[in-house]
Amino acid sequence: MALALPLLPILGGGGLLLLRRRPHRVALVAVTVVLVTLALGLWAAFSEPSMSWRWSPRIELSLAVTGFTRVMVVLVPLIAAPVMAYAAATEREGRVRLLGLLLTFVGAMLLLVSAADFVTLLIAWELVGFISWALIAHRWRDPIAVRSAAQAFVTTQLGDIGLYVAAGVAFAATGSFAFADLHRADATLLAVIGGGVLLAAAAKSAQLPFSPWLFAAMAGPTPVSALLHSATMVAAGAYLLIRLAPTLAPIPWFLPSVAAVGLATALAGGLVATLQTDAKRTLAASTSAQYGLMFVAVGAGSVAASGAQLVTHAAFKALLFLGAGIAIHAAGTGRLARLHLGMALPRVALLSGLAALALAALPPLGGAWTKEQILAAAVTASPWLGVGVVAAGFLTALYAARYQLLAFGALRPLDNANRDSLNPRDGVGRTELASLAALASLTLLLSALWLPAAHGLVEAAAPGRLPAGADWELVVGVAAIVLAFALAWWLLHRGLLGTLGLPGARQAAAADWLGLPTATRALVVGPVLALSRTLAQFDDHVVDAGVRGVARLARRGAALVSLRGEWTFDGAVRALSVLTLGAARASRLGDELGIDAAAEGSARSIGLAGRASRRLQTGQTQHYYVILALGVLLMLALLAMAR
Repeated sequence: MALALPLLPILGGGGLLLLRRRPHRVALVAVTVVLVTLALGLWAAFSEPSMSWRWSPRIELSLAVTGFTRVMVVLVPLIAAPVMAYAAATEREGRVRLLGLLLTFVGAMLLLVSAADFVTLLIAWELVGFISWALIAHRWRDPIAVRSAAQAFVTTQLGDIGLYVAAGVAFAATGSFAFADLHRADATLLAVIGGGVLLAAAAKSAQLPFSPWLFAAMAGPTPVSALLHSATMVAAGAYLLIRLAPTLAPIPWFLPSVAAVGLATALAGGLVATLQTDAKRTLAASTSAQYGLMFVAVGAGSVAASGAQLVTHAAFKALLFLGAGIAIHAAGTGRLARLHLGMALPRVALLSGLAALALAALPPLGGAWTKEQILAAAVTASPWLGVGVVAAGFLTALYAARYQLLAFGALRPLDNANRDSLNPRDGVGRTELASLAALASLTLLLSALWLPAAHGLVEAAAPGRLPAGADWELVVGVAAIVLAFALAWWLLHRGLLGTLGLPGARQAAAADWLGLPTATRALVVGPVLALSRTLAQFDDHVVDAGVRGVARLARRGAALVSLRGEWTFDGAVRALSVLTLGAARASRLGDELGIDAAAEGSARSIGLAGRASRRLQTGQTQHYYVILALGVLLMLALLAMAR
């Protein structure tokens, strides 16, 4: 069961490629796979399965559905189902590829939340990052989409270095990659692990200074933004802290640092969202700010409040993004000042308004209850942290009201000019409305968190206890919301809601993360590129010059050695060859004049003797007697001479 959860959507995503020739079945299969995954997630949440696989004698990969993981294995497919249906109904370009990647994305996220050790976590962590890059660059023929995908991928990869460091130090300290063994690490090494985890979580959840990558991610299709910002990619960092914060809490600086990063991002993200002029970028900045509040809750010691906020945020943020996608398609632009589609898209406006109220934390919606729990935890940890959360809540209500009023807040029917600017396909299909309605129903259902019986379920789902809040905290929170709504209404009637009274250039600069990308380019990118150019010149004029000089010396040395060799070794070889050839010629001459001549002379003499002896063979007896007599006389003469 633990392995089937991530494996089913991953295999389903690959299986969609087989249906390229039957596109009418792709949507049904994709949504069905997500719903089956949801059923498996519900089953796993109650049965708490686990598994392990020994990769080597020292490394073991493990999955476990325990603790807050039980919530995530249900939440991820629950949010993905309406988003998948919306994508199938609205996306035409590369729909099979998009749905396949979305399914695989769901599987990778389920693998991430089920991981019980650093190696499995890293595998899933990188899969999520890589697939998000492919999803953002879905319209790959657009160079802006490709560059934006690369920016998002590289930025999050910088933070991923921290997770690799944490994994390596954990293994060095405990001899294991398992989360359950982290308590065996000593204080110093545990602090290094905590720093790596915080860096990776901040990058993934778009916390400062990594926040601008979320704007780059807006180049992807609307369903990608909805899923990425709600329950998958950006949620990974907050989930990791919820999972490991109880183990890392003994580090003295860890929880305060998490809270500081979260509060700074919540305030900065709130200002950026308030100043933004683009619909999707407003929601993107809101995402950073809301995850910042989750970081604050973890830093304040309440992972239960952080987990509850993650769940409620997933529902209303996906709803807001899908509604924004419909509005942008209808108007042909994402600029808030040119939308005002309340009268043109009343049902979308109503559903989006519900999500905006949940974002603003207006009771009795579930988002309001989770914000009150975060405020209570912050006040318990530090009064100043509580003040910061109240300020962040005020900004949240302000930009939520501003977004809704500018996007869907038309108080009168559209005039002819506005109607002419609308896309011809300004109607909304049943599937799109059903997707929005499903997410709106979930947002309303989460209002049950206000019931006392739900508090125990929240504490059981995320390890830890909820803080005991005071009545005045709820009063202050609601007062901040009312004040923000009043300010938004006043700005609307003054005609300042879109610009906030700022010049266009100044507003654009502030809305781009308060100049953080510009400062980054000036303080980091520029110096790094300048240093790179300097090092390149040093390499060309010093290092390469030395290498080229050594090469020239080597060539000259080789030439000298070659010349010397010609006069010494080569000369000796040539002389030896001359002597050898001379000896061979002399030997051949001696052979011809001596041995061959003697052999030939003997042969001729024998031949002459043979011919002469044949003449004696006459056949006459007297001749033979004469020869015999001569032989006897010759023998007698020889005997006489011997004496």
